[in-house]
Amino acid sequence: MPPLRLLERGSADWPGCLAHLGATEPRRLHVRGPLALTAACTPPAVAMVGARAPSAAGERFARTLARELAEAGVSVISGLALGIDAAAHAGALDGRGRTVAVLGCGIDRDYPRRNAALAARIAATGAIVSEWGPGVEPAPWRFPVRNRIVAALAQATVVVEATRRSGALITADHALALGRDVLAVPGAPWLELGGGTLALLRAGAAPVGSAGDVLDALGVQMAVEPSRLEPPAGVAGVLWSELRRRPRRRDALALATGLGADVTSAALAELELDGLVVEERDGTLSAMEPGRGRPVNSRSEGA
Repeated sequence: MPPLRLLERGSADWPGCLAHLGATEPRRLHVRGPLALTAACTPPAVAMVGARAPSAAGERFARTLARELAEAGVSVISGLALGIDAAAHAGALDGRGRTVAVLGCGIDRDYPRRNAALAARIAATGAIVSEWGPGVEPAPWRFPVRNRIVAALAQATVVVEATRRSGALITADHALALGRDVLAVPGAPWLELGGGTLALLRAGAAPVGSAGDVLDALGVQMAVEPSRLEPPAGVAGVLWSELRRRPRRRDALALATGLGADVTSAALAELELDGLVVEERDGTLSAMEPGRGRPVNSRSEGA
């Protein structure tokens, strides 16, 4: 585990944006990772939150959105929960950008355990933050409390899929109380996962259909790297082309291309790092369009 840092309120490395919390501003923060919070919350920074059990499409959209925002120089703040939070952090890492995870437990805990590998990736280049020191167990009441810090570290909050009782709406409420922008990704109105975002949109939240909408709210101009507009070459290109034709699981992909498991894994790691392949929760891999972050083919394979 990376060394822990303790930040005291009023110190030079204390993020000034937390002062807007007033009486609820934390007195200290424990930090894992090299990223300075003063740099992370310097505009532009956006909080991304949403359902813990999102749809596959919603999770994919969140990861792509976070990647494109990170590539544009935007810090991505979230809570390291399952679902949309994890997708947001992973997307920011895909885009080689800054990401901060705010915990609802002690700084030494990777919670939930399923996100331990993701937490290690964040701690390697970004920052994991908690107002609770080592040994503090996760408790249901701590997560809504930590949401105020998620909202305060960012200039805007984006909600991707949420029920009407989702904890993500608590983060949105904190953002509104702080005078920050709230944006929501429209969802299907007949699905429960769209109920929370629909309520936000009715209340005046700005709709999000792409990274450009978020960047407009932040006053940032998006630049697309020319290299991202070219398809991959070599072994990575073979795998990407096969996934472009049809999403597959790793074993099915290796079988279809005739490539060994080691070669396939190495090339897939390269494609995922470049944001050209995403893996769904069921293990299905999908190809993404270069420079656009949209799935080329959304059909999934059962094998």
